[in-house]
Amino acid sequence: MSVHLETAGSTGPLLLCLHGIGSSSAAFAPQLAALSGYLRVLAWDAPGYGKSPDPDGPLDLDGFADAAADVIRSHGASAHVLGVSWGGVIALRLAARHPELVDSLIVADSSPGSGTDPAKAAAMRQRAAELAGAGPREFAERRGPRLVSSGAPPELVRRVVDTMACSVRLPGYAYAAESMAATDLRAELPAISAPSLVLCGDQDRVTGVEASQVIAGALHKTAYVIVKDAGHLANQEQPERFNAWVLSHLRITARLPEQEFPSCL
Repeated sequence: MSVHLETAGSTGPLLLCLHGIGSSSAAFAPQLAALSGYLRVLAWDAPGYGKSPDPDGPLDLDGFADAAADVIRSHGASAHVLGVSWGGVIALRLAARHPELVDSLIVADSSPGSGTDPAKAAAMRQRAAELAGAGPREFAERRGPRLVSSGAPPELVRRVVDTMACSVRLPGYAYAAESMAATDLRAELPAISAPSLVLCGDQDRVTGVEASQVIAGALHKTAYVIVKDAGHLANQEQPERFNAWVLSHLRITARLPEQEFPSCL
């Protein structure tokens, strides 16, 4: 299954970035710019998103995880995997399903899936109908501002809304929403062996700190970080802090050569 990739960096370990349910590879512009001096960075448009073609048929979470596995195989033997929100859920399933491909995990502002709660699952399943009725632009205007903190600068809010409006469409979004609604990863998290970093914005109003704590508490090899002054999109709202924590994690797990790293604030 072919997908569109944004790439940066020519040397070093491979880092695959998986975006949230309302976004695309554009969400990782701060990581592509800052981390490419240390790593080969790939950011995908998930199947049915952005510049990637629509899949031939419905995809469940395993289907999205297998598509990410194909990306890794086409670029090397294994990768470190960074997933934000829905992308974090895919990353966790990828690590459980294809452990040989995942060197480490960075899971940001994510959850074990919407299937942990019937009300959350029902709300997730309603999103496709909302997108169909409102259209991508109005859908993005309604949902985008909640993804950042109340103190986020207007230009970031506009960029988040514009990215969503240009990225989401049916049927890909419907497949993604159903993959979230049908998923509860809590039972499989303890079996994941990849060393992991779990991050969450302290003002995340979408999945929230508690969901990230569930992930961090279940994984055996993990560090847990709260990103100050950030909402659900911590990697975009506080990129310097976020990137510093990612590099700190990769300095250990990827054995990056000794050099000057930004400090974790």
